[in-house]
Amino acid sequence: MSKGPLSGIKVIDFSRVLAGPHCAKTLHDLGADVIKVEPPRPDISRSALPQYNSISYYYIQQNAGKRNVSLDLNYPEAREIAKKLISEADILVENFRAGTLAFFGLDYESVREINPGLIYVSISGYGQGGPLSHRAAYAPTVHAESGFTSTFLSHLGDDLAQDRHDPYSHADIYTGLEATIGVLAALHRRGVTGEGQHIDVAMAATMLTINERVHVDLSDADLGAEPPALGPSFSPFFRTSTGEKITIATSVVASLSFPLYIGAMRRADLARDPRFQTPELRKKNLAEFHQIVQDWILTFDSLAALDAQLDEAKLAFGVVRDIKDFAESEWARWWGATEAIDDRAGGTARVPGKPWRFSANELEHPGIPAFRGEHNGEVLRELGYNSEQIAELTSRNVMTKDPAVQ
Repeated sequence: MSKGPLSGIKVIDFSRVLAGPHCAKTLHDLGADVIKVEPPRPDISRSALPQYNSISYYYIQQNAGKRNVSLDLNYPEAREIAKKLISEADILVENFRAGTLAFFGLDYESVREINPGLIYVSISGYGQGGPLSHRAAYAPTVHAESGFTSTFLSHLGDDLAQDRHDPYSHADIYTGLEATIGVLAALHRRGVTGEGQHIDVAMAATMLTINERVHVDLSDADLGAEPPALGPSFSPFFRTSTGEKITIATSVVASLSFPLYIGAMRRADLARDPRFQTPELRKKNLAEFHQIVQDWILTFDSLAALDAQLDEAKLAFGVVRDIKDFAESEWARWWGATEAIDDRAGGTARVPGKPWRFSANELEHPGIPAFRGEHNGEVLRELGYNSEQIAELTSRNVMTKDPAVQ
């Protein structure tokens, strides 16, 4: 039994690729028992690279520690197994196109009859109803539809030789986390009322929710040359005397933050400099002010000394590192920011550690990634099936398994 705060909670994970698996992974990391139901045609993320005669590292990151049964839902016996799993579950996670599980009689309205306390979360591009519910959705397409890609390209400006996407699947990861939040809220409500419910989570809505600039982008206000004081698009880069590239998380142009820079440099005279007296002028003369700050930063012989003076002025900075460098840092080792997972082929995959520390619960190692169908027998025995029944279902391909499973 897990020691995490969700110990005792059972999750049935019908999802694949990223958004749904990340939701179920988060619940697992918090202590829930997660059973992934995978079709004979495997989760496509098993084919992702890199993999070294092993389970793909993409799959490992999102699915390590989940138990796995492989069911062909075209068989009525497989649908019966799925219903038995659901009848004992607290949570069901799915991220098919709207209506897919209804085809198998596994939609919320059908399964709530066998488990009224079930919390059933559906993750999709545009929700379970409405004009776009029929659309397939992946992160790049939802980024494009929701304005994220347009904003990203516009801030690259003249530096962009051709259109390109941000390299991360924000819509999937954030939607998985928003789904987790909804599940935890529904668990709390069930604790009060005893009733489960359906949660409909849309990737497109999530991309608006996590966009801290929506209020600006939808406003008719003329901001002129005055940018927000904070935000990645306005954070300048500098070089230090010891060779690092750093970024300071505050605009050098905005009226709220410009005084912080001149305060840090002890340069009150710059407030009276005609080149820098308004946002318009600071933007026009940005290169000159940037050089003044750069020259000042080069006077420090260590990051610690620079940090002390920037911190005094309420300016935060970060060193631009690659992920490997950060993962080997003193802080990352102290926190346990990465974990090593057995890749089932004699090697290990390094994946993110957990972002939480609980004072009253111990969070455990995620465990190993399962081959498809690895826990068929174990899970069915828990449901009351005997060895003969399991063998018969396997012989008829109602249940299948990866060839690596003995």
